[in-house]
Amino acid sequence: MSHQTDSPEPLVLLEQPAPGVALLRINRPKARNALNMALREELAGHFRRLDECDATRVIILTGSGTVFAAGADLGELVDATVMDVYARHAERHWQAISACSKPVIAAVNGFALGGGCELAMHCDLIIAGRSARFAQPEVKVGVMPGAGGTQRLVRAVGKFQALRMLFTGCQVTAEEALRMGLVSEVVADAETLASALAIAVSIAAMPQIAVAQIKEVVLAGMDLPLESALVLERKAFQLLFASSDQKEGMQAFLQKRQPEYIGR
Repeated sequence: MSHQTDSPEPLVLLEQPAPGVALLRINRPKARNALNMALREELAGHFRRLDECDATRVIILTGSGTVFAAGADLGELVDATVMDVYARHAERHWQAISACSKPVIAAVNGFALGGGCELAMHCDLIIAGRSARFAQPEVKVGVMPGAGGTQRLVRAVGKFQALRMLFTGCQVTAEEALRMGLVSEVVADAETLASALAIAVSIAAMPQIAVAQIKEVVLAGMDLPLESALVLERKAFQLLFASSDQKEGMQAFLQKRQPEYIGR
């Protein structure tokens, strides 16, 4: 958590490292990628546009080689009143990420602290370099997570590990995070982005509608009673039989050839 004046460069850099894959790179190096409101607004704008972009199938979110995001910018919060914090409506910027219908992969090296940890948890997969460190240290400055850091964390790792992190603000290594279920994979730091890209390319080659339905059903169903969630799953499964990609995928399998998906 830190506070610095930004350069005139964009706070988020957009790249296209492979067909169908968009890469968003947080770009506040002097502030260790601390999440000020301007950065959150810019990031949310990118997610809204990419969600509407037909050419984008998967989104990768990353920071630098040494820090993903070191939390909220405390310089914006230290003297804030209740109404100041309320009027920010920061939840709108976070919702642009959580509402994204496309798979989002976080590629994390170095610190993912506070809002940075919450940002990673908004993603669908987290690829962590061995240097990655995850924490919710808000308690150390007299507050608590306010962007899903209690609710997403407990759903990911369970009550006992979540409360250990939340009560103490302790940092969790990449290997610990893997054992706890907080990350998808741990790789060498130099391979973090390449590993995320390889998975993104693999997902981008899959039928888009099936991928979108999988994400929607998993996220919507995880907090429903099991029987209700299973109904949701069945209906989505049945719906996919109306798609051209289902016909193509099954015919290609039976004909022992590569499928050609068109996203319909």
